[in-house]
Amino acid sequence: QVQLVESGGGLVQAGGSLRLSCAASGRTFSRHVMGWFRQAAGKEREFVAAISWSGGSTYYADSVKGRFTISRDNAKNTVYLQMNSLKPEDTAVYYCAARSTILVVTSPGGYNYWGQGTQVTVSS
Repeated sequence: QVQLVESGGGLVQAGGSLRLSCAASGRTFSRHVMGWFRQAAGKEREFVAAISWSGGSTYYADSVKGRFTISRDNAKNTVYLQMNSLKPEDTAVYYCAARSTILVVTSPGGYNYWGQGTQVTVSS
């Protein structure tokens, strides 16, 4: 079992930055693919970024590539999402997710565990 708790959301002006954190419980964190997803009001949950077990491979949605960076610290059981150059269309609830296999996928259905979400609001 893995429990995930996100933090770091908030209100920011367009062009600003936020860093989301996701703290995971459990001794097998380093053997989980980690992902970030987001869900805007009235829309489906969408993939944002994912990172492999070791952190050596990262994947991004086209809409955030070059602006967001995913990273992980396996010693701290934590995954991060650094978000720069934020836009109003980045406004959403952001969710951390874990997948207990080595294969990285971008579909929400491929993840076993989810956090409760943290709200990110970008004002224009």
